[in-house]
Amino acid sequence: MTNPPAPAGSPRPRSPLSMVVLALACEEPMHPYRMQQLIVERGKDHVANVAQRNSVYQTIDALLRAGLIAVRETARDENRPERTIYEATDEGRRTLHGWLRTVLSTPAREFPDFPAALSLIDPGMKPAELRGLLETRVAALEARFAGQAAPPPELPRLFLLEEEYMAAIVRAEIDWLRGVIDDLRTGRLKPPTEAEMRRLMSLPGAPSEAALQNVMQQQAAPAPVTRRAARRGSRRRRSRSA
Repeated sequence: MTNPPAPAGSPRPRSPLSMVVLALACEEPMHPYRMQQLIVERGKDHVANVAQRNSVYQTIDALLRAGLIAVRETARDENRPERTIYEATDEGRRTLHGWLRTVLSTPAREFPDFPAALSLIDPGMKPAELRGLLETRVAALEARFAGQAAPPPELPRLFLLEEEYMAAIVRAEIDWLRGVIDDLRTGRLKPPTEAEMRRLMSLPGAPSEAALQNVMQQQAAPAPVTRRAARRGSRRRRSRSA
């Protein structure tokens, strides 16, 4: 069967989920429910966001509009609702071929939330507060890492490369975070002084005098008393009175 070419000017909706869904349609014609099953069974939900139930259907619609997949047939099994079966078009196969080679060879500019938050840390934030936040992140990453199920031993390594890569990224982040936390604990990493902040005034993008004064006031303010610190202080007072 010769599939129709993509309409001129159609968008190419490349995303992790688009690549996964298009790859499944290239594997064999299938309906969306089967795609959802395979995404979970093959662990592709670790690399593509399918948290929303309609994500796969929205991706199918985008691939359909772009001419990368087409309707193969509409079937109805006994006692089941009607199901539309999709297959990859010739253009879809060529597009997936190009997508994979581009992504494998060319680092993309990605904009995750965590580096953005690091770049926006308030100089007035107390080191103890920052350390506590990063310690919470480390605990969450370690829990995620520990919760990963071991793959079936018969699975070839080629099918596990994404898991290896993501595990390496998590381990590297944990190691880096522990180093930053240790620097905060020992004082090697601390808020900039007023003199250091004033040296920034000559640089492009420097804060205004009013912003600088606000930072200095925040640094001079006492750290908020957390519940844990309050409980420790209460225990010390009781032990001294005893």
